[in-house]
Amino acid sequence: MKIAKTTIVKRAIIGGIVSTFFMGAGMIIFGEVSGYEARILLQSSLNGINMICNTVILGASTILALMLTLLSLSRAAESSLTKTHYRNVLLIAKFDTILIIVAVIAFLLLNLPITETEDVSNSWYKVAYYISLALASILGGGFIAVVTMLYGTIANVILIVGLGVTDHPLVENNHAKKEKEKDKDKEKEKSDQIRN
Repeated sequence: MKIAKTTIVKRAIIGGIVSTFFMGAGMIIFGEVSGYEARILLQSSLNGINMICNTVILGASTILALMLTLLSLSRAAESSLTKTHYRNVLLIAKFDTILIIVAVIAFLLLNLPITETEDVSNSWYKVAYYISLALASILGGGFIAVVTMLYGTIANVILIVGLGVTDHPLVENNHAKKEKEKDKDKEKEKSDQIRN
């Protein structure tokens, strides 16, 4: 499926990338860390990173479950919503599912007893520390992107369903739809007359 390049998706991708960049910039601020310091920092940061993973898993799972409510609200709209709206909802569900999978894998990887091993060189802890911070930044940025996409979609549904906006780009033009149906009915009548 081709990704719809809507404003919602563009905002979410930009927001996610900017968030990931700023969270990742925290790694650079800490500067070069020696192997011994990296081991201590890794030990102290693992609990926080595990909490981020748990939060992302819980939040993304809740968002995925609440997408059903969004779909029922969309179906309840008096105006017919375009396929673009449903493609946006599908895209949010896909990104959300990917985020859950990445968060679970990161959680499992970071719960290995990394810091308990004595036979590992100190330089390895430095790499593990930066990888864990990068994973946390990516998860945070991904979660912000999903929430931003969800906000844009919900805002559109509120405008269309709650406030009754009929000239919204995501509302199908009912007049044009009715005209197409009338044209189909006329063609059917003509074909029935020719057969008789």
